[in-house]
Amino acid sequence: MSLARRIEEYLKQLLKNENIIEVQRSELAQYFQCVPSQINYVLSTRFSPVQGYLVESRRGGGGYLRIIKLSWEDSEGTRTQEIYDSLGPSLDQFESEGLLKRLGDEGIITVREYYMLKAIIDRDTLRLGLPERDIIRARILQAALASISRNDI
Repeated sequence: MSLARRIEEYLKQLLKNENIIEVQRSELAQYFQCVPSQINYVLSTRFSPVQGYLVESRRGGGGYLRIIKLSWEDSEGTRTQEIYDSLGPSLDQFESEGLLKRLGDEGIITVREYYMLKAIIDRDTLRLGLPERDIIRARILQAALASISRNDI
């Protein structure tokens, strides 16, 4: 079994009983006798929102890695994972507002969250040229969906 696979399995085993874990990158690297960049590689390739995880990190002496298992099911049974996966690498304003409307209609976001996100992704707020504006808009919505799916808050 590869080192990356062993690290992945170890972290997933810790996450089996908990929806959130905090670990030290340096301690993991020492445990697996590898460089910290190997830990970063595993986290970036095997613990992304697409795979159902959110990773937060803080560097420095008291730094940590927090891995959060996302819950893609909401109370209405809507699968936010499907919405997340349906997002392409870029979204124009019309598509984005349609997505926000769907999120609101399905009860995934509140009216306040709808208007807040709508203002954030508006072309007047994102004063960038194309295609950068549409790429940033898609990334913002992906981050919002991942945050909405956290079950630790």
